Amino acid sequence: MINSLSGFKAANLVATINTAGLTNLAIFSSAVHIGANPPLLGLVSRPHSVPRHTLENIMATEQFTINHVNSMIYKQAHQTSARYRTQSEFEATGLTPEFIPDFKVPFVQEANIKIGLSLADIIDIKINNTKMIIGQIEWISLPQNSVEQDGKINLEIADTIAISGLDTYHKTQQIERLAYAKP
Repeated sequence: MINSLSGFKAANLVATINTAGLTNLAIFSSAVHIGANPPLLGLVSRPHSVPRHTLENIMATEQFTINHVNSMIYKQAHQTSARYRTQSEFEATGLTPEFIPDFKVPFVQEANIKIGLSLADIIDIKINNTKMIIGQIEWISLPQNSVEQDGKINLEIADTIAISGLDTYHKTQQIERLAYAKP
């Protein structure tokens, strides 16, 4: 109940790679905008009381990618939450790692929106031993037709989906876009 109490959240696949070259892929529903200048996104990582490959890989390589889950890959994205110990989640789920020049970690080829980040900070949240991973956006790929004239991304055109709780996926529908609020 508590996990779904905050409502709909973005469903994202976070991709990393370890120092031996093994790729890792994990679904996250905690991505949050931290700031625009510099452009920062944050993720909350569960307590590091057991191996947390995503966190460990980010700490080692100082890079990660955030890839929006879409309606074509949500089942595979969900499967990345299984505890694969020695096998890459890319291989286990049939998703495709996509590498670009000058970036160590993979993107998810099947994702429509892909964000490459460099590690900016990790903040310990003492009350529950979680960590806020903050990344600076270095690279973005998204469908050209999903960017509106003012730069806003139309997430419905990009087929980005949402998650509630740990296992319920949703399509979204824009109701209306309102003008900037002023007194």
